[in-house]
Amino acid sequence: MNERIIQLSHLLQFSDATFPVGTFSFSNGLETASYEKIVTDSDTLEQLCRSAAHQAAFSDGVTALQAFRAAVAGDYDRITAVDHELILFKMNDEARMMLTRMGKKLAELAGKMFSSSLISRWLEDIRADRTPGTYPVAQGLVFAHASLTEEDLFTSHQYGVINMILGASLRCVRVSHYDTQEILYRLAQEIPVLYEQARQMEFKDMNAFVPQMDILASLHEKGSMRMFMN
Repeated sequence: MNERIIQLSHLLQFSDATFPVGTFSFSNGLETASYEKIVTDSDTLEQLCRSAAHQAAFSDGVTALQAFRAAVAGDYDRITAVDHELILFKMNDEARMMLTRMGKKLAELAGKMFSSSLISRWLEDIRADRTPGTYPVAQGLVFAHASLTEEDLFTSHQYGVINMILGASLRCVRVSHYDTQEILYRLAQEIPVLYEQARQMEFKDMNAFVPQMDILASLHEKGSMRMFMN
């Protein structure tokens, strides 16, 4: 049996836009960027996607990798530590809401897919409000239990961030499916460079200084034009 074929199938499953964790409910700030005429076409959409990918790589991406390594080592205390570190790192309410809602959903799915005391304990702590239950930590746990690699995890993480925005763009920006697929294809070329940096980073090295993204999220919290949760 070719184990890599099975792994690739799992990678596609966990990266699919229809994987039921609620990504369709969020736009990562695109809705406000479109309303404020910051993102108006494929060029400005690509710029926003690139900014979001970089911001996520050096925060959520680092957290996912740290959680993956802790899961492989069976270090539950480390898993909850990185979970708390990430939620403290987020500057706006909508970012925290997105991470915890999607994280809990993925944890619940993982609890059904894997027979794991580690995941069961983490889900119990999420439900008891003892740990936030962030999505990147859930991704790290799932990929570790599915015997996938760090590279698989980081690629899926980046793909998810970019594709979330591109999926939303078809509903609020003047772009076509051709435009979004070209953007996705080009940005994929940048993932290896981001991974090489993120894989060497600890929490003290995390950074996400893209203030425009946080400003857009803040505006959205009080905005009246809302299609997405952020």
